[in-house]
Amino acid sequence: MFEVISPSEYAAFALIAVFAGFVHGSIGLGFPLLSTAMLSTFVDLRTAILITLIPTVTVNIISIVRGGNWRKSIGRFWPLALWCLLGSVVGAWVIVHYDPTPYKLLLAALIFLYLFADRSSRQLLAKIFQYPRFSQLGFGLAAGFSAGSTNTMVPILVIYSLESGWAKTVMIQVFNMCFMSGKAAQLAVFSGSGTFTWQIVLATMPIAGIAAIALVFGHIVQDKINIHLFRRIIRFVLLLLGIILSAQVMFALTYD
Repeated sequence: MFEVISPSEYAAFALIAVFAGFVHGSIGLGFPLLSTAMLSTFVDLRTAILITLIPTVTVNIISIVRGGNWRKSIGRFWPLALWCLLGSVVGAWVIVHYDPTPYKLLLAALIFLYLFADRSSRQLLAKIFQYPRFSQLGFGLAAGFSAGSTNTMVPILVIYSLESGWAKTVMIQVFNMCFMSGKAAQLAVFSGSGTFTWQIVLATMPIAGIAAIALVFGHIVQDKINIHLFRRIIRFVLLLLGIILSAQVMFALTYD
């Protein structure tokens, strides 16, 4: 795979890692989706996911540890990460064998449905959250499947966290814990199928280092954002992700 990537393309991958890493550091999420979406302009979706595996794991580990009390967050929300892991196994298997485009369109529809839901829909969603174990199971499996098949877990986790009223630090740590479980599932499935190799690991380790440095600079910005502004930014990012996913599907259908 990397034999056909030119030095200029590799440099572009590094710049993408800088941008996505800084954004992730600023708001606590976004690296997998942004890097995958931008890389997809150079390579196919499956290759983009493989390239971002090691950098994403690196970014996730740093984000989980940062902020303090991360053991408490993991101890409380580990079932959500477990369901994400199981859902990601199925999703990763799907992308190895099938086209993930239809799932992107479904995810975009769910985002818009949530953002523009009326009061009755909100009340129905609130009733679901009266059963924490059931909601963790449903949202965890859905987020994991989406991550495994499209590299996009954020929208479903954002909906879950906003409705649960999490604090900013908890939100960021749990998100990255779930991202880690999704990456572990992808790594296992891709390695088992022979898709992920040591060649990819060695080629993407420098990109992971670049992403980590950009992440640290993003953290400086994050510390200046209060919780109310943070939630508004998250909802804006959610809308933007819905638009990006829709555009990717339309582009794929147009040039298929």
